[in-house]
Amino acid sequence: MLTYPQAVVIGALQGITELFPISSLGHSVLVPAWLGGSWSDLVTQGDSDSGTPYLAFVVGLHVATAIALLVFYWRDWVEIAVGFLTTLRTRRIETSTQRLAWLVVLATVPVGVLGLLLEHPLRTLFAKPLAAGLFLTLNGIVLATGEVMRRRSQPTLSDYGRRFAEAEARAKAIEEGYFVATVEEPTGLGDLSVKDALIIGVSQAGALFAGISRSGMTMVGGLLRGLDHEDAAKFAFLLATPIILAAGVLKLPTLAGPQGEGILGQVLVGSIVAGGAAYLAVRFLERYFKSNSLLPFAIYSLVFGIASVVHFF
Repeated sequence: MLTYPQAVVIGALQGITELFPISSLGHSVLVPAWLGGSWSDLVTQGDSDSGTPYLAFVVGLHVATAIALLVFYWRDWVEIAVGFLTTLRTRRIETSTQRLAWLVVLATVPVGVLGLLLEHPLRTLFAKPLAAGLFLTLNGIVLATGEVMRRRSQPTLSDYGRRFAEAEARAKAIEEGYFVATVEEPTGLGDLSVKDALIIGVSQAGALFAGISRSGMTMVGGLLRGLDHEDAAKFAFLLATPIILAAGVLKLPTLAGPQGEGILGQVLVGSIVAGGAAYLAVRFLERYFKSNSLLPFAIYSLVFGIASVVHFF
C-alpha cells in the first residue's frame, strides 16, 4: 500500500524531474527500485497490462504538474489562446504570438499521435529499472551531444566582428538617407519555421521511454534549430503543458477503478506536493537557462544511468 510519506517523496520527485531534463518516468522507476523494500514493490505490484495502483497515482501527479505549468505561464497561454482564435477568425497569421500558437499546435500533434499508439506498450516493455538506466544513460549522451553541436554552430570572434561592421555600415547608411534591406536571422520562438516545430515535436516522442526526458529532448531540438537556452527551455515547457495535461486527464478515470482503490488521499497529497515542486522547478529553470547549459544535467544522467545499469544488470 502506498503510504503518505511515500506519496510526498514521489510527488516532489515527479514535480522536479518532469521539468528538469532528467526524465520523471525514469526516476519514478529507478528511485523506488534503488530504495528497495516496500518502495520497490510500488513499481511491481498489480497487473502491469491492465494498470497498477502506482501508475494510477502517477497519473494524478502528472495532472498537478501540468496545472503548475499553466499557472506559471498563464499570461503566455492567454495570449496564445487569443492569437489562435484570432487566426481562425481572420484566416491570417499576422503577429509573432499568433505564429507561436500554431507552432505549439504543430509541435504537439506528432507526439500526441505517437503517444496514443505507443505509450502503453512501450511503458509495459521498458518501465523496468535496467531499461530505465539504459535510457537515462542515452538521455545524458543526447544532452551532451546537443550542447557540443550547439557550441560548434556558435558564431566565432570573426563572425561577431563582421556583424558589428555590418551593423555600423547599416546605421551610417540609414543616417545618410539610404534604404538598406536586411534579412534578420531567427532570434526567438516566433521565428521558428513549421519544419522546426515538427522536428522539435517529434523529438518529444523519446519521452515515451522511461529514462528519456521530454523537456531534454525538446530543448536539444530547439537548440539545434537555432534557439538559445532560455527560449528552448520556454518552448519545451509550453509544449509539455498540453501533452502532460491531456495524458493525465485521459487516464484520470483509472483512479475511479480498482487501481485507485485506497489511495485517493495519497494521490491528493502527492499531487499538491508535485504541483508545488513543479512551480518552483520551472521558476528556477527559467533563471538558470538565462546563462547556463544542459551539461550538468547530461553529467548527472550519465552517472546515475550507468550506476543503475551496473546495479540492476
